[in-house]
Amino acid sequence: MHVVILAEFAAASGGAEKVAVESARALAEAGAEVTYIQAISGPVDPLLDHPRIDRLDLGLPDVWSLPAWRGAASGIWNGEAAARLSAALDGLPRAPDCLHLHQWTRALSPAVLPVLLGRGVPVVLTLHDYALACPNGVDYRFDRAEPCALTPLSGACLAAPCDPKSRLHKLVRVGRAASLRLALRQAELDVVHVCDGSRARMEGRLGALRVRHHRIDNPVRVEQGVPAEPATGDAVVYVGRLTPEKGADLVAEAARSAGLPALFIGAGPLEARLRAEGAEVLGWRSPEAVAAILRDRARAVCAPSRWLETGPLTVYEALAQGIPAVASRRSGAAEKVVDGETGFVVEPEAAALAAAFRALKDDALTARLGRTAFDRYWQAPLTLAAHARSLLALYGRLEREYIMRQCGITRAAADSVPAHPRGATLGKEHF
Repeated sequence: MHVVILAEFAAASGGAEKVAVESARALAEAGAEVTYIQAISGPVDPLLDHPRIDRLDLGLPDVWSLPAWRGAASGIWNGEAAARLSAALDGLPRAPDCLHLHQWTRALSPAVLPVLLGRGVPVVLTLHDYALACPNGVDYRFDRAEPCALTPLSGACLAAPCDPKSRLHKLVRVGRAASLRLALRQAELDVVHVCDGSRARMEGRLGALRVRHHRIDNPVRVEQGVPAEPATGDAVVYVGRLTPEKGADLVAEAARSAGLPALFIGAGPLEARLRAEGAEVLGWRSPEAVAAILRDRARAVCAPSRWLETGPLTVYEALAQGIPAVASRRSGAAEKVVDGETGFVVEPEAAALAAAFRALKDDALTARLGRTAFDRYWQAPLTLAAHARSLLALYGRLEREYIMRQCGITRAAADSVPAHPRGATLGKEHF
């Protein structure tokens, strides 16, 4: 099978690209041929260095690097992105069996969707956020610091001053959302959700869009080894962008109240404030460095999201090492935390977080939570191999359905045909 993975970067600038890169590597190791297309030039993750991975660079500018008017226009509809992607796909030595899009808001824009949907093969979009429905992408009211309850693109939605930057930015994002609806029109899109919460929320917020929903966990690139010893750690650790919607300020406040140090790995708008309040902020670190810091310093990892975050991956990586997690009830990662057994699931409020942090001052409890987290995680680990098997099963099923529809066979009949052995795909010679 030949899979094209399309993302805006070829190295982890966020969770979406991290998953795209690791998916590419997982598929290649599972025997698939992978073409990784990055929209924006920049660093390349060493994971993409594999004999079954070819990488193409569209050389597009990041919209945030452009003059405001040009960035706005490109964000709404980037015709150049569509043209370059079309040429790249035309130039492939072998036609793809599936096209998988991971992110599109920084350079690609909705203009690439007609290009992908017109190639005559299944198209899959992983929903790392809520941009398919919500103009600001995170289904969150930044003006009220709470998840959005408005119908996307309704009159109330258009009037709401919910954007994290300005009303002008909201206007541009509304234009992008309208372009997205136009690009999809009557097309049927297959979307992958990375948590149950995302699927439950999005199924009711996509209006007239024709979408089929699938559920596949993100991969976690952690090898099974000796469990960490969180009871020897000295700090609650937060990893990620230092922003209010992700709750970095809540960790700092709750840690002070509980009498535990807070350690921040990442950067963002709250960085200066956190440093001024005496927090330890390390900035961004490599995945290997993060893993080492967690094993050395973390009593627990905290993901206190105020928004309905579909991840974050850090919680899974902590559990895989035997480190307890404290997760916001609004975070998709909370689905993997067993409250009171592998960590704590709490409301994204300083008082609730502080109570969890105080409990973690008990060495015996922390050690037990960590050991249970490790044991439970490795009963059904989210490995790259498991991720690849799930993807190949989905791609094979979608390709089989597509070919049968071309042959005039209904989807119900297609579903009754067993999958080809070992995840291989069916060609027209089978009919």
